Amino acid sequence: MIKDKLKNFRHFIKIRPEFYRSFEFLSRKDLPGLADGDYAIDGKKLFAILSHSQGKGVSKALLEAHRKYIDIQFVIEGKDLIGIKKTGECKSGLGSYDPEKDIIFFTDKPEKYLKLNPGEFVIFFPEDAHAPLSGKTGAHKAVIKVSIE
Repeated sequence: MIKDKLKNFRHFIKIRPEFYRSFEFLSRKDLPGLADGDYAIDGKKLFAILSHSQGKGVSKALLEAHRKYIDIQFVIEGKDLIGIKKTGECKSGLGSYDPEKDIIFFTDKPEKYLKLNPGEFVIFFPEDAHAPLSGKTGAHKAVIKVSIE
């Protein structure tokens, strides 16, 4: 997991070639005005999901993990509280892994929480289970999905 401000993104573009195009999308001046929905950057290899969402609260937000994609979660407006725990330490799966949606949920409690403010991003790798929208406030977010295949 990596957390930082968008203005520092150049430190991380060497990790994966797709990160440059991901941060380029997040740097768009018109990003706040884009409609909620999916935005193809490179087909299913790299795409963005924009949404306005209300927080669920720590008691209702579930940890989730992915196997095929890295998540770059970015707050455009509002704030997000995200629970985190290593995927390998999660013991209570809620159902099984869904390969179509590339997601598995856990009922485990997060080990800790991090706050994400406007202009900040967090990168979650498959080993990072995360519970977004754990706070009670709303957030306008972009989630970039980066294929690891």
